[in-house]
Amino acid sequence: MKLGPATLVDVFRRRSVPATEDPAASGPGTAEATQPKGYTPKKGAPTPKRRESEVPLRRPVSAPRTRKEAFRAYRERRSLNSPRPARKGGGPPGEERHYRPQDLGPVRAYARDVVDSRRSVSEFFLYFSLAVIVLLFLPSPEFQAVVTYVVWPAMMVTIIAEGMYVGNRVKRQARELFPGDASVRGAGMYAAMRQLQIRRLRLPKPKVKPGDPVPAPGR
Repeated sequence: MKLGPATLVDVFRRRSVPATEDPAASGPGTAEATQPKGYTPKKGAPTPKRRESEVPLRRPVSAPRTRKEAFRAYRERRSLNSPRPARKGGGPPGEERHYRPQDLGPVRAYARDVVDSRRSVSEFFLYFSLAVIVLLFLPSPEFQAVVTYVVWPAMMVTIIAEGMYVGNRVKRQARELFPGDASVRGAGMYAAMRQLQIRRLRLPKPKVKPGDPVPAPGR
């Protein structure tokens, strides 16, 4: 098949067209591909360039200068990522760091006040345990037998009896003061476990001194 001069000129002219002059490649779809997913340009407005669309993302990040600033930034990030549940009462503002989810609510606040308003043997459980361990190292088999079979069992029975007494008392009074409150369930065990803690190490911190009357709910 023979090609004429005009046909050869057309063939070479098509091959010499650069790829950048292809209207399909330089259409609006190419510029839109550089935009974020879901981007829709305004009608009648020119499509912004990629450099212009990335300007808001390029913000200077300054590292904290002191340890206090770093801790403040960490607390802000943690509060945003894992927000605490809404306060139900029993957690005054300014002391939220001492409150866990199980510490919130008027029933738990009342249980804490009941435990903190009385002295108990259970709050010295840690001291008693350390004393028993030290006494077991004494070179006296008779004394060790007394500590193992008399002192330790008596201490455990006393602690269990106090826990049952305080737990039942808190549950009975909480049902009368807070009828229909679902948080009454488990308040007895909550009070018994708080009673085992040393007073100055209890969290949330006690608001009632030993011997003081238990404040009325809601105060």
